[in-house]
Amino acid sequence: MILIVDDRPENILPLKRILELHGFETESAESGEEALKKILGTNYSVIIMDVQMPGMDGFEVAETISGFSKAKDTPIIFLSAVNTEKRFITKGYTSGGIDYLTKPVDTDILLLKVRTFKKLYEQQQELKAIQTSLQKEIEIRKQAQEDLAERMQEMHFVLESLPQAAFTIATDAKIEYVNAHWFQYSSNASKFPEVHPDDHEISDNFFKSLPGTQEFSSELRLKNIVTQEFKYFLLKAIPIAQHGMVNRWVATFTDIHQQKVANEVLEQQVALRTHELLDKNAELEITNHELQQFAWVVSHDLKEPLRKIQTFSQLVKDKFLKENPEAISYLDRSIGASARMSRLISDLLDYSRLSIQAQFQPTDLTVLVKELLTDFQEAIEEKNVKIHIGPIPIIDTISSQIRQVFQNLISNALKFSRDQIAPFINITSELIESKEIGASQKENGDFCRILIEDNGIGFDEKFLDRIFVIFQRLNNHTSYEGTGIGLAIAKKIIDKHNGLISAQSRENEGARFIIVLPVTQLKSPSHLN
Repeated sequence: MILIVDDRPENILPLKRILELHGFETESAESGEEALKKILGTNYSVIIMDVQMPGMDGFEVAETISGFSKAKDTPIIFLSAVNTEKRFITKGYTSGGIDYLTKPVDTDILLLKVRTFKKLYEQQQELKAIQTSLQKEIEIRKQAQEDLAERMQEMHFVLESLPQAAFTIATDAKIEYVNAHWFQYSSNASKFPEVHPDDHEISDNFFKSLPGTQEFSSELRLKNIVTQEFKYFLLKAIPIAQHGMVNRWVATFTDIHQQKVANEVLEQQVALRTHELLDKNAELEITNHELQQFAWVVSHDLKEPLRKIQTFSQLVKDKFLKENPEAISYLDRSIGASARMSRLISDLLDYSRLSIQAQFQPTDLTVLVKELLTDFQEAIEEKNVKIHIGPIPIIDTISSQIRQVFQNLISNALKFSRDQIAPFINITSELIESKEIGASQKENGDFCRILIEDNGIGFDEKFLDRIFVIFQRLNNHTSYEGTGIGLAIAKKIIDKHNGLISAQSRENEGARFIIVLPVTQLKSPSHLN
C-alpha cells in the first residue's frame, strides 16, 4: 500500500492514477495530521509526502513517524516544488526521508523509485520476520537447554542417592556421568569396570545395543578394585529419548552376588533331592509292583478257605440239619459272614488296582452304560425297574475304571430302592463351561456333567462328607448288603480322571449323584497311591 500526502487534491489525483495504472494500491491524506492517523492504523510500504503543507509540514511529519516503532522503517519520498535548495534537501534526509524529488516529477523515475523502495521495504519486513522467528527459536532452545540441564542435575542427584553403581552413557559408548559407587569397580570415570572373561559377550552385547531403543538387562560379573574379587551384578539400562531420538542411556549395576550364590546352592540341593526322589520313585514302583502281586496272591489265598467254609457249611446244613432250625440259623449267619468277607476282599483288590497307571481313550459312555445294564438284567426284571438313559458325549476316560463307577452307582440305586415302589433310574448329561458342580451349561463346554438319579431311600445330606470315605456306611449290613467301599472306589476313579463327584439327597426322596469330567484329558493321569 502506497500513502500519498499532499494538501492539494489536484496533486494527489495524478499520482494516484499513475501508480494504480502500474498495479500499486494507494491511499491519500491531505494533511500531516491525517497522515499520522492513517500511519498508526495501516502498514505502508512507501510514503510519498509533499514538503510544503499547512499545519505540520512534511519534515515534521517524517520526524514524528521516525518515533513510531511500527512505521519508523517505512521509506519516505519527499516531493517539493518550492524548497529545492540544498539545505532543504539535506533536512529532508535528516528528518527521516529516503529520497528527495523536486517538481515537476519525472513519472518514470518516480515509478522506478517507488517500485525499488517498495521491494526493499518488503524484503526488510521479511528479514524482520525471520529475525523474530530466529529469536523465538533461540529462546526456545535456550529454555530447552536450561530445562535439560535442570533435569540432568535432578537425574544426577537421583543416581548419586542410589545404593547401586549407576552411570549414564551416550549412544557412542562414551560414559558421561558416574556416581560414587562406580569407583568401587573402576578407578576412572570414563573406563568401564573389568568384566569376568566368561562374561565379555554380555558386555559386548550391551555396547552393541546402545544405538537401539530397547531396554537391556543381563547378569555379569565385575571385579572389585579393592578386593580383586569378581561378583555377580544385574546390569539394567534404560534408553532416554529427546524429541523422539535416543541420546543417552541410564544404567545401574545391582549387586546380586548373595542371591546368585544362594540360588546355585539351592539348585544343587534341588538336583540332589530330585535324584533322591527319582531313586525313591524307582523303589516305590518296584514295591508297588510287588504289592500288586502280593494283593493278588493274598486275595486268592484268603478267598480259598472262605469258599470251603461256605461250601462245607452249606453241605452240613443241607444233609444233617434239616430238622434243626436253630442250627440252620447259625450256619446261615456263618455263610453270610463268609460271603461278606469274600466281597470285602474283592472290593479291596479293586480299590488297590486304581493305583495302576493307565491311558485315557475316547469312550462312548452311552454304549458303555447300556452294555453295563445287561449285567443287572435279572435284578432289573425282578424289581420292575424303569431306566432312562439320555445321550452322553464321547469323552476321554479309562473305560474299565469309569465302567466301575457306573456299576457301583447303578448297583446302589437298585440296592437302596424303597419297598412297594417301582425303582426308577434316570441318567442324563450336559456340557458345562467349567469344572464346578454347579457350573452353567455351555454348548461347546470343556466339561461334561453326568447326573444319575433314583427314587430310592436316599440319605441325609449332613452325612455327605462320609459317603465317599472307605468303609463308611449309612445303613446296617443286615438290611442292605455292601462293604462300604463302592463309593470310595468311585471317588478315587473320578479323582484320577481329574473330575468331581458329589451327591444331593433327602431321606426317602431318592438320591442324585453328580459327576463332572473333562471332555478331553490334557495329559495322562498321574500315578495315585
